[in-house]
Amino acid sequence: MKFVFLTLCGLLCLGLESSRAQDLSHYNPVWNSFSKNASESMPLGGGDIGMNVWMEKGELLFYFSRSGTFDEHNTLLKLGRVRVKLTPNPFDTENNFQQELHLKEGYILVQGGSNEQPTTFKLWVDVHQPIIHVEMESRSPLTMQVNYENWRYKNRTVKGAANNANSYKWAPQGEIITYKDSVKFETNTVLFYHQNRKNTVFDVAVAQQQMQSVKDQMMNPLSNLTFGGKLVGEHLQPAKTSHGHYQDTDFKAWTLSSEKPAKKQSFQIYLHTQQTSDQAKWQKGLDSLIYVQNKNTKQVKASSVAWWREFWDRSFIITDPNKEATNDTIWQIGQNYQLFRYMLGCNAYGSYPTKFNGGLFTVDPIYTKTDMPLTPDHRNWGGGTMTAQNQRLVYFPMLKTGDFEMMKPQFDFYLRMLKNAELRSQVYWGHGGGSFTEQIENFGLPNPAEYGWNRPEGYDPGMQYNAWLEYQWDTVLEFCLMMLEQERYTGENVEKYIPFIESCLRFFDEHYQYLAKQRGAKTFDEQGDLILFPGSANETYKMAYNANSTISALKTVLERFLELPYLSADQQAHWSEMLERIPPLSFREIEGHQLLAPAKLWERVNNTEVPQLYPVYPWGIYGIGRSDLQTAINTYHYDPDALKFRSHVGWKQDNIFAARLGLTAEAAQLSLRKMGNSERRFPAFWGPGFDWVPDHNWGGSGMIGMQEMLLQTNQEKIYLFPAWPMEWDVHFKLYAPYQTTIEAVLEDGVVKKLIVLPKEREKDVVNMLGWTLEQKLKFSE
Repeated sequence: MKFVFLTLCGLLCLGLESSRAQDLSHYNPVWNSFSKNASESMPLGGGDIGMNVWMEKGELLFYFSRSGTFDEHNTLLKLGRVRVKLTPNPFDTENNFQQELHLKEGYILVQGGSNEQPTTFKLWVDVHQPIIHVEMESRSPLTMQVNYENWRYKNRTVKGAANNANSYKWAPQGEIITYKDSVKFETNTVLFYHQNRKNTVFDVAVAQQQMQSVKDQMMNPLSNLTFGGKLVGEHLQPAKTSHGHYQDTDFKAWTLSSEKPAKKQSFQIYLHTQQTSDQAKWQKGLDSLIYVQNKNTKQVKASSVAWWREFWDRSFIITDPNKEATNDTIWQIGQNYQLFRYMLGCNAYGSYPTKFNGGLFTVDPIYTKTDMPLTPDHRNWGGGTMTAQNQRLVYFPMLKTGDFEMMKPQFDFYLRMLKNAELRSQVYWGHGGGSFTEQIENFGLPNPAEYGWNRPEGYDPGMQYNAWLEYQWDTVLEFCLMMLEQERYTGENVEKYIPFIESCLRFFDEHYQYLAKQRGAKTFDEQGDLILFPGSANETYKMAYNANSTISALKTVLERFLELPYLSADQQAHWSEMLERIPPLSFREIEGHQLLAPAKLWERVNNTEVPQLYPVYPWGIYGIGRSDLQTAINTYHYDPDALKFRSHVGWKQDNIFAARLGLTAEAAQLSLRKMGNSERRFPAFWGPGFDWVPDHNWGGSGMIGMQEMLLQTNQEKIYLFPAWPMEWDVHFKLYAPYQTTIEAVLEDGVVKKLIVLPKEREKDVVNMLGWTLEQKLKFSE
């Protein structure tokens, strides 16, 4: 039962939030002119499908993609492009044209034509089954021509920078070919699919990395993977094939055309993915989907709409809710927060996590980098390569949005790889635990290019020969924390994750004892602690001795793990013993101020991350309500590298650090820059940053920063508005640990509504609106 908690503001003010504050439609992107090209597309999706939709020269076009469609070389392939033409064409001019993304219900509506002949396209995706729906309606009968366009109608040799889209990157081994798809007409359909050959980059990596002895035990997700689908129109029939050229890539089109002009016409695209060498078996699975889903379209549509409505009711941040002006930067950051969360929602049920480097919404690469005239499949930093430091920023914000089910693809990704990661430790070093590297392939081995082909003789085969990635193991612990946070947020039993978490911890315990024994007779230092050397503080402070980021990770994960109520006595004893062996954090003094150090010692600086602030985020050892907040603030203000590296771009998380430290002005300035409109037509298509467009770790870090400005927690305590400017009106609903939700309305500097559920949690709320930094420091003493 809902209630209004009034103690904090001392004012009963029911019903003051405006209807506009609750109406998501005011964040709907609306375009009144055609797009110039694919770079001006609008995202659409659901379940595990992503589309880029745009109108160009009076024609409707869209790319469509699906989670997990990796080819032999681990390129994440698009499934094609569709072009729809109408005759006579109501969209021959831009008069009355409008394209709108309806966020609340999850569809795009395209309208145009004269007042006498209005015409609409409605595009939506079934959230629960992999099906795209396109519906056309006009006042007068029209002929509809639907082109399925495919640039993989022939084999294509992949050369130079084009290999950045696959797992070979800059070091291809021999000729790399993107093999052609199979495409053909069937009765009122176009059938298309890509079937991987048996041998793939998995086999190359296994041989390169000396894992042949256990190859038959390893998970291989690429061999014989088959994916594609059917474009089906009940009143469409095969018309012709043709060739064309879009931007930098030639293609072949298979055209379906209306049997006769009609006022209402529609088509669907059914998608299916299966790992099988038997194409007939794959097609049987596809046809089964078509047969079942053709029976209940109305019910399917209602179910998808209901899913999106629940998605938006679950969580939101709406800024300047009583204003609607795209030039209002505070309003912008709320819109873009919602738009980016929508994009994340499009892969709620993917077989693979949402990729940091474009997700499901990349387009022709020339629009991202003008020196890359490559196919629409291209993205930098690989398709099946999941860079952990980037992926974590995509998934951490889902805790406070309550999108717990959407985290499953990322967790399952690691669970699938656990066996392969443990085999690495056994083969190379003869000890236990899973060895998860930073740039990791979807089969659990390091990226082959990053592993290094030209390696010194006798170099440890378990190591990447790479200046950026050597000894960087600890990012996997952030996903362990996410798993543990699910238990704390939802009360859900997370026993299924215990073997994974234990394996990650075991690797650090056993590997660093193993390394110490290689160097000398002593396993631990003089205090009896693990010697975390050689190590790495992110990709930045290399050959580190006791990196603070690793120490914070191990300490936090062990403490949280030991809180689980269903560990055995032996487990409690074992992991408590390891916790006692974690070395203390290191500090340094600059300009008379005590600061957190990146590590006890390090050899060189290799990148621009700020691991000295990782004890603040994500590990939460320092922050508001925690002891010695001043040391962490000193690190933010005085560390020379932290100052030099500060930015809002891409995966930079200075906005999060500032928010966690209660630095309101700094957090606000960085959030305005990070979450303001992108340079592209769709305002949340940021990037490329350090990666690609749309940059999903840019959006994810922006979401986290805004959440932390509004709501932070420490054990049972809930800190409200710990870094939010009083003058920024906002209406938000976010999640907190212990199955708690917080909904609040801030207007004109006053909290006019606050709902804390369950009711007994209201006693834990501390309203920090308008607090000075001195007050936050005193509170944290």
